[in-house]
Amino acid sequence: MTDSIRIGCAAAFWGDTNSAAFQLVKQAEIDYLVFDYLAEVTLSIMAGARLKDPEAGYAHDFVTQVMAPLAKDIRRKGIKVISNAGGVNPRACRAALEKAFAAAGVDLKIALVEGDDLNPRRADFAEARELDNGTPLPPMTLTMNAYLGALPIKAALDAGADIVLTGRIADSALVLGPLMHEFHWANDDYDKLAQGSLAGHVIECGAQCTGGNFTDWQEVPDFHNMGFPIAECFADGDFIISKPDNTGGLITPATVGEQIVYEIGDPRAYILPDVVCDFTQVTLSQEGDNRVRVSGARGLPPTDSYKVSATYPDGHRITASFLMGGMGAPEKGQVVADAILRKVSGLYQQLGMPPFRETSVEILGSEATYGAQGQRGDTREVVVKIAALHDDKKALGLFAREIAQAATGMAPGLSGLVGGRPKPVPRIRLFSTLVNKQQVPVSVDLGGETHPVDIPAGVPLDPARLPADPAGATQTSADLTTVPLIKLAWARSGDKGNHANIGVIARHPDYLPFIDAALTEQAVAHYMQHVLDAETGSVERWAMPGMNAFNFLLRNALGGGGMASLRIDPQGKAFAQQLLDMPILVSQDIADEVGA
Repeated sequence: MTDSIRIGCAAAFWGDTNSAAFQLVKQAEIDYLVFDYLAEVTLSIMAGARLKDPEAGYAHDFVTQVMAPLAKDIRRKGIKVISNAGGVNPRACRAALEKAFAAAGVDLKIALVEGDDLNPRRADFAEARELDNGTPLPPMTLTMNAYLGALPIKAALDAGADIVLTGRIADSALVLGPLMHEFHWANDDYDKLAQGSLAGHVIECGAQCTGGNFTDWQEVPDFHNMGFPIAECFADGDFIISKPDNTGGLITPATVGEQIVYEIGDPRAYILPDVVCDFTQVTLSQEGDNRVRVSGARGLPPTDSYKVSATYPDGHRITASFLMGGMGAPEKGQVVADAILRKVSGLYQQLGMPPFRETSVEILGSEATYGAQGQRGDTREVVVKIAALHDDKKALGLFAREIAQAATGMAPGLSGLVGGRPKPVPRIRLFSTLVNKQQVPVSVDLGGETHPVDIPAGVPLDPARLPADPAGATQTSADLTTVPLIKLAWARSGDKGNHANIGVIARHPDYLPFIDAALTEQAVAHYMQHVLDAETGSVERWAMPGMNAFNFLLRNALGGGGMASLRIDPQGKAFAQQLLDMPILVSQDIADEVGA
C-alpha cells in the first residue's frame, strides 16, 4: 500500500484560472490532479450550449487550454486526472480529449462516469417535491442531475483508467474516489470516508484554502502568484494541506479552517453520497511552513437517497448600473432609480403589459447591503444598481431603453452606464429534491465497455445518532466592554440554494465563551435581519468544538439565490464580513489583549 497520495486541485469553478493546472503539474509532485467545474447554473449553461450544438455541453477549455498542452507532462509524470468537466455531455468531452491526445502523441485511457443525468427520465420523478418548501417538480427543466458519489470513480480507477470524466458528482468525491482506490478503503469504513471527503471539501475550491478569501487578507503574500492546494493523504485518513514551493498564499489552521466551515449546514451531519460526515471534532495543527494537518472527522452510514438538483426557467431578468456623483449622491441615486421604475411601470400600464414581478434597487457605496447596520450615507459617489424581473422579455427591453433618458431629464451627476444598455437574460431557478438511490443506475464506460457500479442502498438518517449540540454559554463577569467580532474570530460565508452559511472560528480558545454568549441564533438573526426573508427567514447554530467554531445557517436569506436573485450579493459571499463588525461583549482584559 502506498504511504501517501498527493492530490492537487486546479479548478474551483468553470472560469477559474487555467494557470493552476500548469503550476501543479510543473512545479509540484502530485499523483492526481482534480478539477471541479460544476455548479447548477453551469449545468444549465452547458445544456443550452448542447441544444445549439450536439457536440457541446462540457468544459471545452479543460480540453483545449489545459489537457492538450499538458498531455505529455501528465503522461510522463504518471499523473491521473479526475474531473467533472464532462458537464451534460461527457461523451463529447471524451471524444475531444481523445483527439487532443492523438495530436499530442500520447495514449491515455479515459473512463466516463454515467447515470447522473436524470432529465431524460424526468417523468419517472413526477412526484418529486422540493426539499425546502414541498413544491412540485416544474413542468419543464433545463437540467436534472443526481449528485453521484466516489464509488464509480474508484471503479474506473480500479479498471485502469488514467482519466476519469464525470457529469454531476459530489465535489468532494473527486478526491475520495482516488483515496478509496489507492488505500482500498471499504464502503463501510466511515471514519476514513469522512476524512477523505473532508480532504475533498477543503481543496475543491482551489485557493480558498491557501489564503484566498481569508479574513486576515493583509497577511497573505503575492495574490498575483497564488499557490494552489495539494492534499497529501494517508491511509489512516489524516491529510496535510500544502502548496507548491515559491508560490504566494498562506496555509495556516485559520485559512484551512475557514474553508472547512464554508458552505456547510449541520456540521454533525454533512450528508454526502458515500457517508454522512461529522466535522464537529475536526482538529487542525501547523506541521511546518505552509503545511496544516487535518484530523478528526467521523462518519455515519450514507443515506438511502441522492440529492438531485434541477434547473428551470422562470421569467427574464435585467440589471442596470450607473454612476451617480456629487453631494447627496445616495439620495439622488434612490430618487432616480425609483423614478425610472415608476415611469416604466406607467408605460406597461398604457401598453396593457403586466407589471414587474419583482424589482431591486441597491445604492452601492452607501452600505446598502448592510441594512440597519450601515454606517454611512454621506459618500459623494455611488453606483446605482437596478434589477427587475418580468415574464416578458420585450417588457424588459422597454425598461432598458428608458434608462438613458435619466441622464438628461433627472438629477445631476448620472454617468457611466456600466456595460452600456443592459439586455434581458433568462432567470434560472433551482429545484432540489431527493431520489432513492435504487432509482439511479450508475455505470462506468471504459474502452467501449459499460460496467455497472454497485451502490450500497444506504439507510435513512437517524437524528438520534447525532451528537448533542453543546448548550450555549452565558457571561457573568461585570467588567465587560465591546469589541468587534473580527478582533476575536475569523469567518467565512457561502451559499446553498437560497440559504447562506456563516462559519465563525475563535482566534483563541479564551475568546470562545464570549463569542458563544453573544452569537446566539436570535442575536445573529437580529443583526442580519436585512437579508432574511420576512416570512420564512431563520437562523440555526451548531458548535464545532474541535475547531473552537460555530456554524450558522441563514435560511431563505438570498432573495432566491444564484441567478434567481436580483441582489448584488446573491450568494452571501459578504455576509461574514458584515457579521465580523458585530460588537461582542468581552472582559476588559481581553479587550486590552486584542487592542480594542
